[in-house]
Amino acid sequence: MLKATLRSFLAHKGRLVLSALAVVLSVAFVAGSLIFSDTVNRTFDRLFASTSADVTVAPEEDLDEAVPSGQTPTVPASLRDRVATVDGVADAHLDVSVDNAVVVDSDNKSVGPTTGAPTVATNWYLTDRSPVKLTSGHAPRRAGQAVLDADTADKKNVEIGDTLTIQARPGSFEVRVVGIATFTTTNPGAALVYLDTRAAQRGLLGSTKEATSISVTAADGVSDTALKHRIAASLGSGYKLETAGEQAKSAAEQFGSFLDVIKYVMLGFAGIAVLVGIFLIVNTFSMLIAQRTRELGLLRALGADRKQVRRSVLTEALLLGLVGSTLGLALGIGLALGLIALMGVFGMNLKSTEMVIGWVTPVASYVVGVGVTFVAAYLPARRAAQVSPMAALADAEVAGVGKPLTVRAVVGSVVAVAGAAALVGCALADTTSSAASFLGLGVVLTLVATVVAGPLLVRPVIRVLGGAFPAVFGSVGRMSQRNALRNPRRTGATAAALMVGLALVGGLSVASASMTKSFDRQIDKTLGADFVVQNSNFMPFSPEVTKKVEDTEGAGLVVRQRFTPIELTLPDGRNVKSTAAGYDRQLDDVANLTYAQGSSRAALAPGHIGMDKDFATKHKVRAGDTLPATFPGGRTAKLTVGALTDQDSPEGFGVEGGLFLGFRTIEKYVPGGQDSALYVNAASGTDADTLRANLEKTLDPYPQVQVRDQADYKELVRQQIAVMLYLVYALLGLAIVIAVLGVVNTLALSVVERTREIGLLRAIGLGRRQLRRMIRLESVVIAVFGAVLGLALGLIWGVAVQRVLALQGMKELAFPWTTIVAVVIGSVLVGLAAALLPALRASRMNVLAAIAHE
Repeated sequence: MLKATLRSFLAHKGRLVLSALAVVLSVAFVAGSLIFSDTVNRTFDRLFASTSADVTVAPEEDLDEAVPSGQTPTVPASLRDRVATVDGVADAHLDVSVDNAVVVDSDNKSVGPTTGAPTVATNWYLTDRSPVKLTSGHAPRRAGQAVLDADTADKKNVEIGDTLTIQARPGSFEVRVVGIATFTTTNPGAALVYLDTRAAQRGLLGSTKEATSISVTAADGVSDTALKHRIAASLGSGYKLETAGEQAKSAAEQFGSFLDVIKYVMLGFAGIAVLVGIFLIVNTFSMLIAQRTRELGLLRALGADRKQVRRSVLTEALLLGLVGSTLGLALGIGLALGLIALMGVFGMNLKSTEMVIGWVTPVASYVVGVGVTFVAAYLPARRAAQVSPMAALADAEVAGVGKPLTVRAVVGSVVAVAGAAALVGCALADTTSSAASFLGLGVVLTLVATVVAGPLLVRPVIRVLGGAFPAVFGSVGRMSQRNALRNPRRTGATAAALMVGLALVGGLSVASASMTKSFDRQIDKTLGADFVVQNSNFMPFSPEVTKKVEDTEGAGLVVRQRFTPIELTLPDGRNVKSTAAGYDRQLDDVANLTYAQGSSRAALAPGHIGMDKDFATKHKVRAGDTLPATFPGGRTAKLTVGALTDQDSPEGFGVEGGLFLGFRTIEKYVPGGQDSALYVNAASGTDADTLRANLEKTLDPYPQVQVRDQADYKELVRQQIAVMLYLVYALLGLAIVIAVLGVVNTLALSVVERTREIGLLRAIGLGRRQLRRMIRLESVVIAVFGAVLGLALGLIWGVAVQRVLALQGMKELAFPWTTIVAVVIGSVLVGLAAALLPALRASRMNVLAAIAHE
């Protein structure tokens, strides 16, 4: 049996290669994501460990910022002298560093990265743990001098002697580049500008009495942990102390969130490849077994029992899984190398020589590859074992053996009802968490139901989709339609591969269209200002920008927006940490707010706060209540609830409560913040176009700051939502590639299965062109069938997703009809492309050899 199995595997290796591609792709994405993440983790663990000070003294962290406030927490510079006197301290120096600085050249072009990485302005203090070394010029020795990292200098064509402008919270100041520093470790993609320490204090913090942290070097024989305890005992509370190991771990955790995005995206691709590959492998083995009916029957007649036949088929699957896993692992290594090179394009210079391939990677690769193939081949193997010797010798088709479609109908109906009930529960849920849980369950169950019941839908749907074929294409069209109807299980499994991808794109396209429409409606409803001035990355900007905008010719009312973290103690006993926005008292002149109780004037009064009515109801807050509040730095206040809004607006940034304060209140308790947006109305006698031109001229030295009107805001939202769709379309592309392989595989094996039939058709006058057209039409109708099922399922999912979004304030439902039409047209093209090779092969068959084929 083993010899027979091996010979059968080698005899059909050409037919199995397309199925192996699905295994190879799924394994490649799993292996590539694991290798890449392990490599990046180890690289940055080394970076953080090698550059962290023995002990770092930093301001105590109290409230996390969900939305940047522009504040820079500091410690007194005099603290360095106290730390230096602690027993066991060999050295202590001031750190002055901000990661929200903006650097521009003499042409007012940004010198910072364009990939989202920060521009870090810091003081120059070279130690054996510094991430850079000076490679040309000299260190900054006084105010007005700076050192730039070599990678940024190369990309932005900056040379020694060039003048740069640094924009920070205290204001803008010019520096001349006097040196270039080269990274001695991995470049994380940031731009680094080094200044003299006192110049950095004045320019970045506004005072030589402040620093952002203090780095401490331990004396010989003193451990980091022991030194940390000694410094803590000397300084008391109010400071955050971390050893080198703790700081490295903290930095790695922060960086890990970025890395997880890449890792999960890669695993998402792997999941799609695995899911679609299962359909392909099931179909391939089912057809191979159907074609080997006589061979299997002879084995049974010669004494092979059912277990041996089943074991033979599963052994072939095991061999296919091993080969696919091995090739997938090799491709995964190549994929990881490609990702490492891609990170270099984005400024993160990783070394391919330091690639990490841990034991988990090959184990996971073979578990996925072999496991998927083995599971997918199990049902066809069971069908093969159920064939009696006499039935097989009589050429009974194995594909017809097994559970009847009535069983599929019952199982599919039960699962579909359960899935529909879950989606209804999603629509009726009143909390986001429960709605999301029902949605996930409903998506899984309805997908399973559609796959199980798919063959039942083949005959009614394809009769409609191919109904015009006989009239348009004559007997060729009629045969193509009947070929697609011949084996509903096979057609359903082939179409299911395409259905999965199109269901995904359909559902998320509805969700994105609904989000876009909801945000458009909210912008139209709420934004009343002529223009909004904001940073392109939504980071706060210097007060200098605010002053420039206020002084712009034609600018009338300017309302500032500023954010701050806040913690409220609520009547229901909960402490809620969120973010509050601060506004000038003329808010009503630039925004259209709807109130359930109170007014903007009451909410923005000193010592008052406004919030969303649903948040207030949830926590038993009423207008007029006084709530204890805590701001950054431990500052506390008693805030009176002045108003409750009824905006019905989308929530964003993970911010809870719709909290907002008056500018006088936010400046009292959170001094030193920076504005995040300016709402600007034109002065009397100035039209909007003139004001926009004036604002853009004013902001020319600030390339990061943009002027937007309502239309610009809508386009910005569309672009952000489009980023999500790009991932969906990439997943769809992968699913389509594998689905095309599935259709090609099915048609190719179908051509082999129908060799004698094709020979007879050719003998009675069917031309080669007609034969190719018949196979193309069969392919198109199968692809369109998959598209119809996928889009129908996707639209249902999209409506359910919109119900979840509605709980976040996005209540508009929209259908992307253009996308839907494009998908249907695309499925026709997919069917045509998939049929090219099988149709060509069929048309080149020798007629007499085909007729004699058994």
